[in-house]
Amino acid sequence: MSNYNYATILYVFFSLTNLINAQDILTVEEAVQIALENNYQIKIAANELQIDEVSMSVGNAGMLPQVGLNLIDNNSVQYLSQTRSDGSVVERDNAKNNSLNYGIALDWTLFDGLKMFADYEQLKETRKLGEAQLKQVILNKVGEVMITYFDLVQQKQQLTALDSTIIISEQRVDLAYNRFTIGKASKLEVLNAQVDLNTDETLMQRQKELYVNTKVQLNEYLARDLKIDFEVVPEIFVDQALQLPELETLVAKENPTLQVEQINKRISELELKQTKALRYPTIFASTGYNFGRTESSLGFTTSSNSRGWNYGFGASLNVFDGFNQNRNEKIAKIQIENTEVAIAQRTQELMSLVNTTYQTYLTNISLIELEGKNEEIAQENMEITVEKYRIGIIPTIEFRTAQLNYINAKVRYSNAKFQAKLSEIILKQLAGNLVL
Repeated sequence: MSNYNYATILYVFFSLTNLINAQDILTVEEAVQIALENNYQIKIAANELQIDEVSMSVGNAGMLPQVGLNLIDNNSVQYLSQTRSDGSVVERDNAKNNSLNYGIALDWTLFDGLKMFADYEQLKETRKLGEAQLKQVILNKVGEVMITYFDLVQQKQQLTALDSTIIISEQRVDLAYNRFTIGKASKLEVLNAQVDLNTDETLMQRQKELYVNTKVQLNEYLARDLKIDFEVVPEIFVDQALQLPELETLVAKENPTLQVEQINKRISELELKQTKALRYPTIFASTGYNFGRTESSLGFTTSSNSRGWNYGFGASLNVFDGFNQNRNEKIAKIQIENTEVAIAQRTQELMSLVNTTYQTYLTNISLIELEGKNEEIAQENMEITVEKYRIGIIPTIEFRTAQLNYINAKVRYSNAKFQAKLSEIILKQLAGNLVL
């Protein structure tokens, strides 16, 4: 390559470097951290988990007594007329009557067929369900952030490749014009070179548009100002050490979707216990201390006062309910069977997805090496073609073919790395261990 070509490319390289340094570089680790702090869906899922944690209490399960205070004050002003046993009549207008009762009462269910214990275990499982759902939301959002981030890295590499091909196209226009001015080329060759340059610049504008829009999308995932500008790292590094047996083990153990199905099975089992508990009697106790006072303007007793304890026990038992108990227990058992089927189905789906994604991952890993070699070959071919075109020993169409092969090779190499990274992210999501 001539000194002119080297100088031009070095100039573009340092210009891009200065532009990048002028902007903040956002790493993928920083992007994930911002998403974990700001993302709206993660916040909602975290709040739902807090609700489950607050709800998990023995009081909510019905194990503790209920204590209440009561106060009743009744007053009346009436016209009263009484006829007594001796025949005398007593009348009074605006007769006042007052009744005041207040006290404290305690009600406690002592036994309900162990339903309260099943209720408490269900509250625990509901909290675990919230934890699994939060984990699923986090994995999904982190995966979206990482995929979008590395898509930006790929697009940035394509922008660099388009920059290179535009430089080459500009050189071709200059060479064609110089050859035309000295009579070694026709005007058609200059026009063709200019058309190809315009085509490359159009592609550049489209790629820039896509790059800016993807930045906006990433800012949306990070739940921050959509207009914040940033730069991404220049290269994609792929974890090439993933092993299928380890991934399958992690999926069976850590995948949150599968954990949700397993927790649902446990909840269904507890619901069967709750239903069976209705076969047993419910035993409850109550006690309290009450104060009472009444005043009457007319009658044999014009006032009375009372205070003291009251207590008692009670029991209830469902003897016959139209066979609803048997029917509800059968339904609960069928629901348990459904959860077992759902676990088996989900497990098979996840294992199938892991195996197919892993095969895609291996293919993409091999394509990285292949497309890397193709890029080197295309670059060398482009350098040779430029020199041949400079001295006028190859036609325009051959120059353009070499140029397109070069840009396509760079794009394929960049895409191979991105697709391999995409497969890696999906596999780690399925395994429930998407860590940086």
